[in-house]
Amino acid sequence: MSILIALIPALAWGSTGIVTSKMGGTAAQGTLGMTFGALLFGLATMFFYVLPTAGADFAFNGRIWVVGFVSGLFWAVGTAGQFVGFKKLGVSVGNPLSTAGQIATNAIMAAAVLGEWTTGRMWLFGSLAIVAVIVGAVFTALPDSKSSVAEVNPAHDFRGGLIAVIISTLGYMMYFVFPNLLAKVGYISAATKAAPHDTGLYYMTSIVGPQSIGQVLGAFIIVIFFMKEGKTMFQAATWRNIVTGLVWALGNVFMFISAANPNVGQAVATTLSQMGIIVGTFGGIYILGEKKTSRQMVFIVIGAILVVIGGIMISVLKSL
Repeated sequence: MSILIALIPALAWGSTGIVTSKMGGTAAQGTLGMTFGALLFGLATMFFYVLPTAGADFAFNGRIWVVGFVSGLFWAVGTAGQFVGFKKLGVSVGNPLSTAGQIATNAIMAAAVLGEWTTGRMWLFGSLAIVAVIVGAVFTALPDSKSSVAEVNPAHDFRGGLIAVIISTLGYMMYFVFPNLLAKVGYISAATKAAPHDTGLYYMTSIVGPQSIGQVLGAFIIVIFFMKEGKTMFQAATWRNIVTGLVWALGNVFMFISAANPNVGQAVATTLSQMGIIVGTFGGIYILGEKKTSRQMVFIVIGAILVVIGGIMISVLKSL
């Protein structure tokens, strides 16, 4: 059951690209609308679950608010870097690089810093699993060999795009790892992190509200100062993309719940969450009607199989 819960973020996050495409609007409007949806979900989680269940000690704990808010700001950095990377590299190159970077850095951080991989066998098979997922992610997004870089993306800038993806990867890594890292160093007490019954449920649901506030603030900074779209940020497409935010936020809360669960852990939760690339890829083809050549479809199928194999390997590491 724990692994099934950990797969919910993959379904939700893999669907966000499809949902935002249906909602329409610019990248800035999609970003801002998504954070508004996340804010609604975060506040609803706080007032309708955390307060009645965990109580005010969790809902209004100052340290939990710091962790959640800063985590949300890290998410904003990750999102800003990803959008810049996509613009300079193209989505077909930027997306697999971003996904692969997130998988690798989060798994390594969880294993090395949080201490989730404790044996040589776990490191061996975990490393092989990461390689499988990364190669699979790259395969699913290989461009058509007949299309030149200029045709795919006239504004191509590999060096600038790569730097942006690296910044994005670091931002997303800290967004994922920060709550567990602050508990690891003692800023959040062991009792607070473990409640109830060593599941981490109260802590991880409590950070969602303040996290969403950090995301909204970060999104405003991105839209106004980086995307230069302050004049169009409150148009209809922004409000439609609240739906995108609600879908994303559902995956977000289940990812953090899974990461806090000792039966799953950070490395497994974040890796499984990135398997949403399968949902996004096949959803784009069969729901949005994106055209792929027969060569691309071969690599997409191979890539999807590798991602699934890698995800399964990481999900069973604790039994090794």
